Amino acid sequence: MLTASEVNQMKYAQPSADRVLPVFLERWSPRAFADRDVSAADLKTIFEAARWAPSSYNEQPWRFLVGHKGSETYNKILDSLVPFNQDWAKSAPVLILGVAKTRFSHNDSPNNYAAHDLGAAMALMAVQATALGLAAHQMAGFDWVKARESFAIPETYAMGSVMALGYHGELTDLPEKFQAQEQSPRSRKALSEIVLEDWERPADLG
Repeated sequence: MLTASEVNQMKYAQPSADRVLPVFLERWSPRAFADRDVSAADLKTIFEAARWAPSSYNEQPWRFLVGHKGSETYNKILDSLVPFNQDWAKSAPVLILGVAKTRFSHNDSPNNYAAHDLGAAMALMAVQATALGLAAHQMAGFDWVKARESFAIPETYAMGSVMALGYHGELTDLPEKFQAQEQSPRSRKALSEIVLEDWERPADLG
């Protein structure tokens, strides 16, 4: 079985274009987390990265509920996860629930881009975590109703995702059902499938 270091080397992405920042190639979403706390300074840095994400009208609609392992906040977030995610996420030292305010502050009109902006902020968090030597794994598999009720989140906030955050752990610490997937290579669609000049017609990127 591969070690954590060997898994990270195997997961390092092979870009199809030059000059991609290494941090993007290093980032991936592990399920194995080490029994090691995330420092307050690193956590603050990660949220500072989110703070500077772009947003419509500079609304900054994101709000983050952050729980450290053993805290009431952590247990509420963990309890909202589907059993499949609970099985591995319970080893992460930090769990973060992201939500987004769905109405603009300046005129109370609907903000149809709130979820988009929350996603941008959480993407920057994941990249910043990677730059600090940490790992982040975002999950859609959680009970929105349970999470909303547990934290009394107003209906004017849309549910986003849950992020597990911590240091890379060893595969041997994971339940066996997750180990094979952790050792599978990363893959992405070709640029010709996602960058278009007309519908279903790839753009010429040279």
